Amino acid sequence: MKFTALPDLASRPHGGTVMAASDDYFAAKENLIKAEAPTFRPHTFTEKGQEYDGWETRRRFGRSDGSDWALLRLGAPGVVRGINVDTAFFLGNYPEKVRIEATGVEGYPSVAELDAAEWFELVPPRPLSGGKDNLFTVDSEQRVTHLRVHMLPDGGIARLRVHGEVVPDPRDLDGVPFDLVATLSGGTVVGCSDSFFSPPAKMLQPGESRFMADGWETARRRDDGHDWAIVRLACQAVPSVAEFATTHYRGNPPDRVALYGIDATTSSLNHDDAWFPLLPETKLQADTTHRFRLASDRPVTHVRVENHPDGGIGRFRLYGSPTPTARTELALRWFNLLPEAQAIEVLTAAGASLASAKAAATTRPATVPPQL
Repeated sequence: MKFTALPDLASRPHGGTVMAASDDYFAAKENLIKAEAPTFRPHTFTEKGQEYDGWETRRRFGRSDGSDWALLRLGAPGVVRGINVDTAFFLGNYPEKVRIEATGVEGYPSVAELDAAEWFELVPPRPLSGGKDNLFTVDSEQRVTHLRVHMLPDGGIARLRVHGEVVPDPRDLDGVPFDLVATLSGGTVVGCSDSFFSPPAKMLQPGESRFMADGWETARRRDDGHDWAIVRLACQAVPSVAEFATTHYRGNPPDRVALYGIDATTSSLNHDDAWFPLLPETKLQADTTHRFRLASDRPVTHVRVENHPDGGIGRFRLYGSPTPTARTELALRWFNLLPEAQAIEVLTAAGASLASAKAAATTRPATVPPQL
């Protein structure tokens, strides 16, 4: 899978934010993580000059030492697999190079507190080209929560896309409603019949659908088939409630929806007879949030959303409980991917001595999750 197909961990719809920047005189730092593609309107001048849809700093080169930077908190902490530094429309004013650092920390630290964190390099200084996507593969197996982007020395970046695998904190999933398919929980679309108007991954985003294209919409069918999307759950679980929202789909919702499940630890996704029904074909209404209780008590790892015959679903939610085995696996993966400093902080906060915490953090991978 190309890393660009993975979720954008930093995007604004996923809860990302640009906490601070050294400078954003010409164009706001917040533009970096906007979900929509950058645009350009020529001859739109403000008192600061031509408007650009991105983050743009003053001219620094030849005037002062150093370089510009922006500090981001990821909306979905996880393992970064690749980064796109998009310089769309920045042609005579893009940075010469980019350098990107990362860290993983507990809680909700301030900018000043993050200055004292242990940072490591995700992308070493790499040259950029103007007006295009600049794609950088990342080779790191650490779960990160924040990034620091350095423009060397100054200029403009339209968008920063941080593609990776979501690794939820298992402590956030215990004893609270848990959406098994949400992007922020680690849910992922692994296949679909059609995504002509918009991809099915959009229906796993947080919040209410904002407009028609902010969900999954297929082309109009002219045969007797139906559309479908397969979603891998965050973990093996027993689902109990399914929610389908056709928000903004007023003339083009599905007529009916059905839901099937499978446990891929015991069956292949390619075996049609291994899928079992969770929700029979059920009528949907336009521009409505529908909630259905599920009767099955069988664990699943994947679900197949069937869209009969076609149309748009704004959001899909699936609430349920992880199996005991899955809870252990979630906790182990999370702990083994923590940066060493954060792993030590987690263990000492749970009551371990500093010496034992350091020993446990430096001898990973652990085979038994810590007692938190």
